[in-house]
Amino acid sequence: MVGGVAMLDYNKDGRLDLFFVNGAALADPMTASQRPDKSDSGFWNRLYRNNGDGTFTDVTEAAGLRGHSYGMGVAVGDYDNDGWPDLYVTNVGRNILYHNNGDGTFTDVTEKAGVAGGGWSAGAAFVDYDRDGRVDLIVTRYVEWDFSTNIWCGEHRPGYRAYCHPDQFKPITHLVYHNNGDGTFTDVSKKCGLGSAPGKGLGIAINDFDRDGWPDILIANDSFPQQLFRNNHDGTFTEIALTAGLAYDDDGKTFAGMGIDFADYDNDGWPDVFVNALANQRYALFRNEKGHSFDYVTGPSGLARITMLHSGWGARFIDYDNDGFKDLFVGQGHVMDNVELTQPSVKYREPLLLMRNQGGQFDNVSAQSGAPFQQPLSARGAAFGDLNNDGSIDIAINCNDGPALVLLNQGGNGNHWLLVNTVGSASNRDGVGACLRLVSESGSEQYGYVSTAGSYLSASDKRVHFGLGRDRIVRLLEITWPSGTVQRLEKISADQVLTVQEPKAARLDGRPQD
Repeated sequence: MVGGVAMLDYNKDGRLDLFFVNGAALADPMTASQRPDKSDSGFWNRLYRNNGDGTFTDVTEAAGLRGHSYGMGVAVGDYDNDGWPDLYVTNVGRNILYHNNGDGTFTDVTEKAGVAGGGWSAGAAFVDYDRDGRVDLIVTRYVEWDFSTNIWCGEHRPGYRAYCHPDQFKPITHLVYHNNGDGTFTDVSKKCGLGSAPGKGLGIAINDFDRDGWPDILIANDSFPQQLFRNNHDGTFTEIALTAGLAYDDDGKTFAGMGIDFADYDNDGWPDVFVNALANQRYALFRNEKGHSFDYVTGPSGLARITMLHSGWGARFIDYDNDGFKDLFVGQGHVMDNVELTQPSVKYREPLLLMRNQGGQFDNVSAQSGAPFQQPLSARGAAFGDLNNDGSIDIAINCNDGPALVLLNQGGNGNHWLLVNTVGSASNRDGVGACLRLVSESGSEQYGYVSTAGSYLSASDKRVHFGLGRDRIVRLLEITWPSGTVQRLEKISADQVLTVQEPKAARLDGRPQD
């Protein structure tokens, strides 16, 4: 199940760097006092600095990011609003918050901050859920389990032992940490409502599904109902996935939710939901019906036909060809390395999947997308962003028991683009939670949302990417900041990275600026 990937500009040189989460050495069996061993360099988490010439340099030791415990995922956010992206690493056991010191190094501030967590943590997201100008932290947890109580599953003959189905274990509560603004956080899991809705959480994504101006939380659960936490505007959430039509597939069944995304694929202004699954379940696509409910459209969209025999992990809506419509990428591979013994039609290692969005219908274009899409992999986490600032979205993939991959998008079709980098003032520094509406020269509209969360246990570039097709001008870019300020920019030239600073006006919600 390991591990996540992050794209972040940790040294603020204008280029995205890469951080990979790694596991640790395990014994079988392990006693209650034993811990996963991460001392060997082959198990360290890794930070690679982007050199700007198509190469990366391993700076893990200099940065102080080896890590400890059995790593799972990573979140990126500027929790102290100092302009430098910080890292949160989830583990089976104690998690780690790394403060970015601004000099190429990081400091473990977990104990001071009070965000160590515990249990089997998985996904994480930084989000200013109460809109006070500081990003808070939400952590998904998987199941009630530890190494000392591990049970035997599968047949008792050589080669047939299996990973246990999640049904064998109890769900566990997710964690919510409120940012106090002084370098510390308060555990408000019970107070905010997430603590009353346990799950079997992996991927996490944020967006404003009902467009009320407040960020909502979406969690992918494994063989357990999916969860949507609606923001109540008062520091609490209500879990509404069942009534919203998101909890189950169209047969009323649970599925193995792992990777997730929460974005507007049909350009109607309402964020939709993608959750992948294991083979024989179909990947789930839910279309947002104007904030009232979601419609399961896996069949009509073409995803059922494409994905029935596949198993997905890292995933995201990306406009890979810059035509103005968000396409869909999924890293694939079954969780069971011996699955072919019992299900010959299902493969452990699978090629990557790229589906092109053509007016809401998805076509499998993997075969014509280059050599990386022909290679069977056990892909896990995936992060997305423009590594060389050429306007095309690139992908970094963490593979189980195999080398990582970096896919550089060659572009070359002549389509135009815009990459928007938000900088908050009254809002949190990254502008996480800002809603973007773009009207291009031809009159077509697109929508974006500032967030690093999504995919599978991974963190992507916070900059919002828009493909513009043949349009060279953006007629209007409208940004609704978390503070409530609405900012409009007109006649923007295409093919640039545009940094937008939030106007330093009074907050519309009456709260003082930091």
